[in-house]
Order: sequence, then C-alpha cells, then structure tokens
Amino acid sequence: MSSFEELFEQAVKNAREINDTTLKPIKGIETIITHGGHDPLALPDMGHPVVSPITLSTTFQQLAPATGKYEYSRSGNYSRHALEKCLAELDNGSAGFAFASGLAALNALLQILDTGDHVVAFDDLYGGSGRYFRRVASKFGIEFSYVDMRDLEAARNAIKTNTKMVFIETPSNPLMRLVDISAVSHIAHGANPNILVVVDNTYSTPYFLRPLDLGADITLASLTKYINGHSDVVMGSLVIRKNLPQVETQLRFIQNAAGGIASPFDSYLCLRGLRTLAVRMRAHMMNGLTIANFLAAHPKVETVLHPGLKTHPQHELARKQMGGFSGMVCVYLKSDAKGTANFVKGLKILPRLLI
Repeated sequence: MSSFEELFEQAVKNAREINDTTLKPIKGIETIITHGGHDPLALPDMGHPVVSPITLSTTFQQLAPATGKYEYSRSGNYSRHALEKCLAELDNGSAGFAFASGLAALNALLQILDTGDHVVAFDDLYGGSGRYFRRVASKFGIEFSYVDMRDLEAARNAIKTNTKMVFIETPSNPLMRLVDISAVSHIAHGANPNILVVVDNTYSTPYFLRPLDLGADITLASLTKYINGHSDVVMGSLVIRKNLPQVETQLRFIQNAAGGIASPFDSYLCLRGLRTLAVRMRAHMMNGLTIANFLAAHPKVETVLHPGLKTHPQHELARKQMGGFSGMVCVYLKSDAKGTANFVKGLKILPRLLI
C-alpha cells in the first residue's frame, strides 16, 4: 500500500469516528425536508399533486376586488410560498422569505433599519456581506462595528444605545471561526430586548444548526449553496423567529415594495433540491471530514481548520451548538503564492470555483 493510500485510509477511519460520535440531526427535520411547505390535499382541483406546482402566471384573476389569495406574482405565488413555508418549518420560525440571492436577502434585512442605527457585526464575514456593509449600507447612515465575537466581553462592550442589530456568521467563511449564538444572543437581548440577533447559517443549514432555537431572532442563508444543492439556482432567504410580528410585517412589505424576490421557477427548483438535503448534508459531512483528516496528516500542509477536528480551537463549542458539519474546509499550505496556485491548478476532482 502506498503512503497516499495509507493516509487516505486513515483519514476515512478518523472521519467515520468523528461522524459516528457527532452526527445528531434535529428530531423530525427529515420529515420536514421531505414534505414541508406543500400539502397535496390542499389542491383538489389539480388532483392533489405530490410535487409543488410551478405557478408561472404574473397575475391572478379576482372573483371580486381584493378577494383573491394572490394578485401579482411579485407579491406572492404558490411556488414561492411553498418554499418559504418549508424554510420557516426547517428553522422552527414563524415566517420565511425567499429572495433572488443571499445578498438580496441581506439588503432587505438592512432596510428595516433607519439612518443612525448601529450594527455590531462579526469581524470575519463572507466577503459579499462585508462589502455590502462597508460600501452600500454605510452610505445610508447605518453605522457598523466589527468585533471578534469569540470574545464575549468584546461583543458586550461593542453594544451602544443605538445598536439595533447584531450580525453573526458561524462557522465563518472562510476561516471557520465560531460564535456562541446562545451567549451572544443573551448579551444582546440583555442590553436591549429589541436588538435583533441575525445569524448567517449558510454553512450549516438547519439540518445541523437551528440558530432560532439558541436565542437568535433571524436566520439568513444563501440557498444557492447547500439548500438548493445543485448549482443551478441563485437564491437567498430570511426566516423570522416566532413572536416577532412587527419585523415579519416589515420584511413582507420590503420584499414586495423593493422587489428582490425569487422567481416561481427558481423557487420550484430550490424546493426540489431541498428534498434531498438530509442525504446530501450527511455525505458533505463525511467527505469534508475525510478531506480534512487527510490534509491534516499531509507533510506539505501547515494547518487545517474544520470544526469537526479536535485540533480546531473551538471544537467543543461546535459540538455543543451544532449537530454536524458541512463539507467546507480551510487549508493553509506550507508554500508561497506560486506553490498554492499550482496546488489549485492541479486539482482533478474538486472544481476551481469562486462563490
């Protein structure tokens, strides 16, 4: 057996051990994944279709003025509402909102704030989120403080009298840093019960992490990634916790008034992709752990960051608040920029993508 094969065999063994001792999906979530959002019995005139229908119509005829469930597709249609209902059920929230991208969801979220409001944001964010905060939202007079929320005292000290939102991404992209959602939510709500704690849950999906159950108020996700799972839809979402009717009303108005909505066909594709989320996330977890363990043992690798590895500095927090891990891995090579570029160019199975 070659040294490569030995490394890989050991990596698989280590990954299975971590997988077997860590994987603990939320009870009942696989039923929601399979059936959530759509009730075939609610559509008797269509013969009770088991698959959510695609509603492509832009307008809907009314039997009398303002009496129909739907009027104009931007305001709502069956395809989008089926997806939004399923997303809300997955996150154990009161309402879901589907948008044309993750950044469109973030844009709608920030529009509930006013000029002069303050946001405390984790200092390690997806680049698109940080760019939006710094170069778009700040133009409208929203103030941002970027804080390493791994330090709970730093998070506490960053909150001001005009703080209206705390924005968390955990695990972060790409450095795999974690934030204790329960602890930060407790700090924020203790300072002001009206502060909205938002968690970007793109990495974990509700299959492995439910931020609303840990005290957060809103979850944000790029559905483009794991939720849809087939690289053929760009979409984002927001899910609101229960007992926030004013925020739900605000977001429903903004979704319609600003118009950054998900199309009916994309909503159908995303809901179809979502139906396999459970089996895909289990495979992502096993594959990610295998690659992480393999690279961690490789002599040309300096550091591997993956919350499932015991070497991760926040491994215990990951085990406490997550029921598993997705396939994303952060790797530092023992090389310069040229050597790293050659490594990327040499990849055969993993595609060279920037998302």
